[in-house]
Amino acid sequence: YVAAWRQLHQAGYLYPCPRSRKDLAHAARAPHAEDEMGEALYPVEFRPDYHYQAHTQAPGAHNWRFRVPENQAITFQDQRLGPISAIGQKDFGDFLVWRKDGVPAYELAVVVDDAAMGITEVVRGEDLVRSTARQLLLYQALQLSAPDFYHTPLIKDSTGRRLAKRSSADSIRELREKGMRPSEVKQLIQERLET
Repeated sequence: YVAAWRQLHQAGYLYPCPRSRKDLAHAARAPHAEDEMGEALYPVEFRPDYHYQAHTQAPGAHNWRFRVPENQAITFQDQRLGPISAIGQKDFGDFLVWRKDGVPAYELAVVVDDAAMGITEVVRGEDLVRSTARQLLLYQALQLSAPDFYHTPLIKDSTGRRLAKRSSADSIRELREKGMRPSEVKQLIQERLET
């Protein structure tokens, strides 16, 4: 991960981000400061100069962001959804690649891991389509071949909220423990996908 960080940093794609969550929350209240999904865009005026900390050889105790090109279209062919396009600084903004606690952020970690393992197809929920655009920028910057992507529909509860651990949704194991047979779980999933 550090080698990938160094490659990105030396090529000028990264910058340290000293801004707090409070800074970002305040900036998000400005008009047009959110993308179409309601996610706050990192304000480009928060970026330091291109050469800021160019001498740095390791991430250290900083958050580091990827400098997303303004108005660049990131396009790919999703194996289920068809052609997808996202515009830099409109649909998504500068994103974290390294956290100040010394851990690579999700976007960098999955790109490096998938490339190292020779992954050729990624199957995941359609809530991660925007992450795919970010990751494609990383694949390009790191000169790596990107896999194909297939984004599945999300399974939702009766209120339309996606099933997830963070919302205390039952896992398949918990459904089994409640006595549901595999055929009943499959039927439940099929019903939720149709709604």
